[in-house]
Amino acid sequence: MAEKIRDVQKSRFGYGSSYRKGSRQDLGKESEIGAVFGGQVWMFKPDKKAKITNPCIWMQAGIVKFKNCNNFYDCNTCKYDLGMQKQIEKGEQISWQAAMRQRPGIDRTCRHSLTRRIKNRICGLNYNCSRCDFDQFFEEVWTAKTKNVPFEMQHVKGFDIPMEYFFHNGHSWARIESGGYIRIGLDDFALKLLGKVDAFDLPLMGKELDMDCVGWGLRRKDNLADILSPVDGVIVEVNSKVRENPEIANREPYGDGWLFMVRTPDIKKTVKKLISDTDSLDWVNHEIDTLEGMIEDVAGPLAADGGYLQDDIYGNLPNLGWKNLTKTFLKT
Repeated sequence: MAEKIRDVQKSRFGYGSSYRKGSRQDLGKESEIGAVFGGQVWMFKPDKKAKITNPCIWMQAGIVKFKNCNNFYDCNTCKYDLGMQKQIEKGEQISWQAAMRQRPGIDRTCRHSLTRRIKNRICGLNYNCSRCDFDQFFEEVWTAKTKNVPFEMQHVKGFDIPMEYFFHNGHSWARIESGGYIRIGLDDFALKLLGKVDAFDLPLMGKELDMDCVGWGLRRKDNLADILSPVDGVIVEVNSKVRENPEIANREPYGDGWLFMVRTPDIKKTVKKLISDTDSLDWVNHEIDTLEGMIEDVAGPLAADGGYLQDDIYGNLPNLGWKNLTKTFLKT
């Protein structure tokens, strides 16, 4: 299953595209796209089925032919953007802003529309983004407060697993948002395992989290559970709706049920330590096998086909033991 999903992701997002080192003579080839960085020629050939889902601003401005953003639209830390800026300083390249200024006024689309993060909006400040109130609002306010629902969802024995999310082995999830923010929540497995949450003990804005250390908690009646933080970083936004109405998380764990937003200095380093969406299928299958073994120990053999596990597993089978479940699956 995981391998099948991985192939689908390749064709959809262009991850199967190939790169190779080339020479100056290769730059004229029409079958490949060439670029020069640090004096080295690189040739890029996208899959025939590849589609742009996260278009780079440099491609949208017409500077390059094909480029997906691979840095979560955090241009300030993007190595590709840095390389292009060096080319501009040498006079070998124009900026994406300069390219967009050459277009008629009605076609001068806001950079956030170019990268498909908002609906069509015209730039009113001639691409002087540092002076734009909307740009600041979008990056610092709108992105942090607005949910982002999964593009694709897989289902394993009644548990939902979203694609393009990362997971911690303590069953929290992390999704990289526009501009480098990380949205955090508790996954569907944990919420169905522990049942209806009475209250979340969420951190305050400004609190610093450490990966693999207790970051927040939840309560169900007299039972408490600590949750390990999936990332390092500083809390920049907390979902007050979930704090006031915890059942939102049970109902919509990957949408309105998100818990808080984090800003971290090195996103790529952070996500390398997490479980990717394709690997998460095998991981959740293993977790389900462990859970089914625990259920058989207290309730007898399951159906031959395994069936689907119900919501509120602990509530239906309290003999599983709250502490036993949190220790086994939440790692606390």
